[in-house]
Parts: sequence; structure tokens; C-alpha cells
Amino acid sequence: MPATFLFYYLRVLLLPYFFMSFLKLANRSLGMIFCLAAFGISNADTLKTHSPVPAAVIWQLDDPAKIGGHTTEVLGAPRVVAEQGAKALVFNGRSDGVFVPVNPVAGWAQFTIEVLIKPDGTGDEEQRFMHIQDKDEHRIMIETRVTKDRHWALDTFLFASTEHSRPLLDKTLLHPTDQWHWVALVYDGKKMANYVNGVKELEGEVVVPPMADGRMSIGVRQNKVFWYKGAIREVRYHPVALSPSSLQRVEVK
Repeated sequence: MPATFLFYYLRVLLLPYFFMSFLKLANRSLGMIFCLAAFGISNADTLKTHSPVPAAVIWQLDDPAKIGGHTTEVLGAPRVVAEQGAKALVFNGRSDGVFVPVNPVAGWAQFTIEVLIKPDGTGDEEQRFMHIQDKDEHRIMIETRVTKDRHWALDTFLFASTEHSRPLLDKTLLHPTDQWHWVALVYDGKKMANYVNGVKELEGEVVVPPMADGRMSIGVRQNKVFWYKGAIREVRYHPVALSPSSLQRVEVK
């Protein structure tokens, strides 16, 4: 067979085969590219949805004029004391308080608030040592009930409306005054619970919307009643409902 005829024969018969093979390979490559692109978009959306949880906000109460980086309004003369290598603010139960011009949990659908307190055994029975309130008058209250024999009970309260509010108080759950204790209010979007030194005391169902911007008071209710007598060293705000094992605690003697 002449070489010219053989070349022509191979070109006519094999060229379509190579062309079809090339098309199949190209289609597969394009399909893979589109799949990878789609995966990239989907993965990007997933990353946006599962963004990192913001870190806790920690306030050391060692200066009544400035707390958490915010310039405060000081009522009376809260004292700064040092104990066990750390400073704290001491409130006299009559005229001492601090107003902070921020709502540290604004916009959070769930949260945990932890406070390190040392209630004074000579204080009044009802005391509000933390009051957070937004522009819609939704509020968070953390309080003590002090007994005549120098014990106290924890009282916490969430309020959005008369239909959406919950107090948690049991006056039989008592703790010694004049010692340091960590207290916590935990809200997971459906229920709230309160803790003393990492131990759950009470819980109840309540649904409140995320709070708006506002302000808070420490050492007194915002209408300047129910003054707190005792010390407060630290406040922690978490944008999640912490588990009991993650809460701060003090071993009480």
C-alpha cells in the first residue's frame, strides 16, 4: 500500500476518533471546574454561617471612673481595695454606685454573665448590684437577699414584657456573706438559669429578644434604690450560654 494512501486512510478514519475523545475530555474538565467553583461558593457560605464566636468581655473593677474602657458616672465614693493580690470596688450600701454608658450584651441572642462578689453581712435585705437596661426598657437584674444571720441568696431577673419575664429566687439557698463568690446568669435563648460557684440553683423557661443599646449600673438599681453593700472584683460577659463546667467558681470555706 503506498505511503500516501496509508496516511490519507489513517487521517480520515482516526481524526474523528481523536476529535470525539478530545470533546469528552474537555466536557469532563469543564464539569470538574464547575463543581470546584460550586464547592468553593458553598464552602464560603458555610464559613460565613459558622463564623467564630466573639471572645468574652472581661471587666476588672479596679477604678470607679473607668470600667471596661468606658468613662463612668460615679455616685458617692466607691473605694478601691486590694485583697489577695487583686483590686476590687467596695460599695457602702447607701450612696455608692457606678453607671456605665453601655449595654455589654446588646444584640446577643444568648449570653452568660459572671460576677465575682463579696457581700457584706451588715447590708440591707434587698440589694441590686447589677442592672442592665436598654432603650426599650428591657432589663437584666442580678441581686442579693441578705439575712440577719449574715447569709445571702441569689436573685436574678430577665424582663422584656409582662408576658416575657422570669425571676429566679429561692431564699432557702443561702451562702455565707463576707466571702468571695462567683455568681452567674445563663440564658440560652429559651431558658435562664442562675449559679453560685458553678452550681446551678434555679432555672426557668423564658423567651426574650436580644437587647438593644443601653446602659448599666453597678452597686445600685438605675433608679438609685436598693444599694449594694460589699465588694465586686470582676465581671465577665460571654455571647454564649456556658456549660456549668465552664463557669468560674470559688471554694467556700
